[in-house]
Amino acid sequence: MALSAIEVNDLKHAPAVEGVLPAVLGRWSPRSFADRAVSGADLRRVFEAARWTASSRNEQPWRFVVGLRDSAASSLTYRKIFSTLASSNQVWAGKAPVLMLGVTSTKFAHNGAENRVALYDLGAAASYLTLEASALGLATHQMAGFDQAAARKALGIPEDFAIGAVIALGYQGEPSALTDAHHFEQETTPRTRKALGEFVFSAWGEAAELG
Repeated sequence: MALSAIEVNDLKHAPAVEGVLPAVLGRWSPRSFADRAVSGADLRRVFEAARWTASSRNEQPWRFVVGLRDSAASSLTYRKIFSTLASSNQVWAGKAPVLMLGVTSTKFAHNGAENRVALYDLGAAASYLTLEASALGLATHQMAGFDQAAARKALGIPEDFAIGAVIALGYQGEPSALTDAHHFEQETTPRTRKALGEFVFSAWGEAAELG
């Protein structure tokens, strides 16, 4: 019998770890999105979370270009973002009510010097955004599979801004809505992660003793 969205969400939920925020454990990246709009209030909340992300010299270099599928004001932006996606992502991403592109200024505003951690700061802001979305019961899926040059041209992104990822945002849908067998398998397979000792070191390649 096919799994329901609720059953898949339970399957994807990380094992309980004492003290870890529920939004962290519950965040995952579905491909099936429900045909349900995200409220303006919730959109403001996820971007407020991004707004309060730490950044080098408090530069806040990130920008998010946002398209709402069903909004007269920004549906064109939605279509432009969608048009740049790889075909394997277009198969499912058009069901998400919100598509956004994260970009970041590569120069510091106060002196024009190179900001070598600009993409790091954008990634941090995107993480805050996705965790706030998780806390609100929203789903996000971040994508590297898109044409960066086409996105820059379509959205008028200046050359001194680096491009990050496209993020689909909405509510989790039923896995049975996915028509691609590989996507369905990805949707219904439990998540796995490396053990801490594989990436937390006391010396290079040596697992740290964390107590």
